[in-house]
Amino acid sequence: MRSKGELQNLLKEQYGVNKNISQDLTAEECLNLLQVLGQEPSAVKLVEAFSQKNASLGYKNSFFSRMRNNAEKKLEATKAEYRQLEASIQDIEASKQALMARKEQLEQETASLASEVKTLSDRNTELVNVNDQLKKDNKQLKNIVDAIRLRLAHDTNELLKYEDNELQKALIRLFRWTLG
Repeated sequence: MRSKGELQNLLKEQYGVNKNISQDLTAEECLNLLQVLGQEPSAVKLVEAFSQKNASLGYKNSFFSRMRNNAEKKLEATKAEYRQLEASIQDIEASKQALMARKEQLEQETASLASEVKTLSDRNTELVNVNDQLKKDNKQLKNIVDAIRLRLAHDTNELLKYEDNELQKALIRLFRWTLG
């Protein structure tokens, strides 16, 4: 039997399932998921859609986080420069007008950067909410896979009621193979 890491690699290569998503699954569950995906094209489409959305959200979340961090650094640098200018105004009255012009410019930049930080924080919050929804959707996907397993077990049990001994043995082998 393959290791969990190998099965996770197969899920990543064949269906785009991120290892962070398949981390909570056991090796047996990974194998069962591979088998279900191999047999159910609609499940493959669903998994691929979730994988693409997860990758997109991860990229956007990372991008906006970097942008927010850069904006916060710029804001802090601008605030520090603003404080230095305030002290210089008190010390140098002769150059007061030039320093006042610079002060106004920095206030505008501070307001602009504060607005940008707020906008990026709001977008990041939206991405976190969407990511939470994606986690819920992934849980629902697991429930769908479990429902498929249950249905397969039920249908196999119904077929085992027939008298044909060879048919029963073949069904038992198939059932053991599909459910691990």
